[in-house]
Amino acid sequence: MKPINILKGLHEYQLDRHVSNLLMAIAIGILSGYGAVLFRFVIQGSQYAFYQHTEEILTFVNAVPPWKLVCMPAMGGLIVGLLVRFGAREARGHGVPEVMEAVSLKAGRIRKRVAFVKIVASAVCIGSGGSVGREGPIVQIGSSIGSSIAQILKAPGPQQRTMVGCGAAAGIAATFNAPIAGVLFALEVLLGDFGLAAFSPVVLSSVMATTISRHYFGDFPAFVIPSYELASLWEFAIYPFLGLLAGLVAILFIVVLYKAEDMCDLMKIPEWIKPAMGGIVLGLILLKWPQVFGVGYGAINQSLLNEMSGALLFTLIFVKIGATSVTLGTGGSGGIFAPSLFIGAMAGGFFGWVVNILFPGITGPPAAYALVGMGALVAGTTHAPITAILIIFEMTGNYKIILPMMITCILSTMVAITLKKGSIYTIKLLRRGVDISGGLEQNILKALKVEQIMNREVVTVPEGMALIDLINTFKKKDVAYLHVVKNGMELTGIISFRDVRPLLGEEEAHYLIIAKDVATTDLATVRPEDNIQHAMHLMTERGISQVPVVGGEGGKRLIATLREKDVIGAYDSAVIRHEIEMG
Repeated sequence: MKPINILKGLHEYQLDRHVSNLLMAIAIGILSGYGAVLFRFVIQGSQYAFYQHTEEILTFVNAVPPWKLVCMPAMGGLIVGLLVRFGAREARGHGVPEVMEAVSLKAGRIRKRVAFVKIVASAVCIGSGGSVGREGPIVQIGSSIGSSIAQILKAPGPQQRTMVGCGAAAGIAATFNAPIAGVLFALEVLLGDFGLAAFSPVVLSSVMATTISRHYFGDFPAFVIPSYELASLWEFAIYPFLGLLAGLVAILFIVVLYKAEDMCDLMKIPEWIKPAMGGIVLGLILLKWPQVFGVGYGAINQSLLNEMSGALLFTLIFVKIGATSVTLGTGGSGGIFAPSLFIGAMAGGFFGWVVNILFPGITGPPAAYALVGMGALVAGTTHAPITAILIIFEMTGNYKIILPMMITCILSTMVAITLKKGSIYTIKLLRRGVDISGGLEQNILKALKVEQIMNREVVTVPEGMALIDLINTFKKKDVAYLHVVKNGMELTGIISFRDVRPLLGEEEAHYLIIAKDVATTDLATVRPEDNIQHAMHLMTERGISQVPVVGGEGGKRLIATLREKDVIGAYDSAVIRHEIEMG
């Protein structure tokens, strides 16, 4: 009976765990849904405080004095800088990379204050004119809510990660009225897990948040577009070129965004002042191109209604890239999803305008290409084509775009992946030395430095030592390798017992052959500042169990040796320490 009781207890435990996950997911969905509703109202309140209007900027821009259009983004930037400096540094930028890092390396732990600071900072940034989107903040807000609930209820690490995904899905679903896309974003981009244990709570959370959002804002697609029809089957041969263009524009967006961040980092002024300076530059841009104000949905709708000229569509591609890069590069708070939609709409609209001129009669209106370009650009920047396809479908409510969307999104993603390592989210982490694709194990190895675990007790022999003495040294020291040096400690070679074994039976050679004759001179070496992952790669590649550590001028002076068994011991200790810290 004992095995049966054990199995019964295990089944009951798993059932209780699944039920608790679903109950937490419901709570997170409700709170994240209300968080998204609150966020939208705070954005409207912020915009009213700065401009005394809550409508789309293009409806009232002519009534705004030029000085105000320049000064308000600067004032908003100053407020954001102070909030980030004294509230939570995680609120700076677009937020999703911080969530991805928390999911991959911190067992889903996010500080509780992040949600509040992110709501206020992003609302002020967007409301004052910051050229950013709502999705990054709402992902971070929802994820923070999910993490906080999981921490309060003392959920174990894997459950905390799932709850963070629930919060992110709920935030996306409530913000864009797109429950399926919210689920796919959380599973494809954040968790990388489509298993039932993660899928069920994420779906439930997304549904709850969407229900709350629809109660307040109605069940309407984010963009209203005219009916979409393929003009001819020839368009299936044209759309792939839009995918290629979108992939290249996505890379341009990523490069300019991080180049702006690098340039801002070189400025030797307090961090909290930089967003205000970015606001001034943005304000000057808005004087000429108010279309890039805030999330930019008004301009996107104009492109989808064929209300823009080809020249303006082309110009706004680069203006939006510059405006968003200035806003985020200088330390503003907001997402890159809406800017990606904007840039994609302009690039697609311009592409459609060109092909209409080149191939009249067999191509649809530019608006059709603008619509598909939105998804293709999102796919290229995020490397998440499934999410891009479904979110455009849900935001437009038009099923007929699916086939062209599939073609362009996949090609855009392939171009972006081929030409640029990392998505617009993961590059931020790669620049910090964090590669979430490798998971916790690789990042622990990268964090450990050679100097932390190298062994300074190395056995050295001079180049002229006779073979008989080398054999005796192996017997006395009980080591796997002897390091051959000259001029003190300059490393010239290394000898393993395998090198001398073939010569053991040739007694006449014991006094004729010297260390220099049998040493391996094609050496794999590491320096104290190298990380352990690099050292382990060398050991695996060469098939050796330890590697010399060198330094000094020219990098030839022997300092220590790094042994594989020491690396394994240090790694095990780091993993245990991480598990204890994560609870």
